[in-house]
Amino acid sequence: MTQRIEFELDRDFVELNQLLKLTGLCNSGGQGKQIVASGAVYVDGQQELRKTCKIHAGQRVQLEDVEIHVVQM
Repeated sequence: MTQRIEFELDRDFVELNQLLKLTGLCNSGGQGKQIVASGAVYVDGQQELRKTCKIHAGQRVQLEDVEIHVVQM
């Protein structure tokens, strides 16, 4: 079963590795970069390997069985 997290964005964008940290899926931005580099992260259904990819409101980020929905605050 997929766990859904709604993340409220309070700026124009958040970097992908920081999003993983801010949602508690990893302990640091560095660990977030390693997870992205491993190929385990998908943005809007497409594998994303850019560690600091800009994530905007309206996008979905998937890591294993967790889906993050990014919404504007």
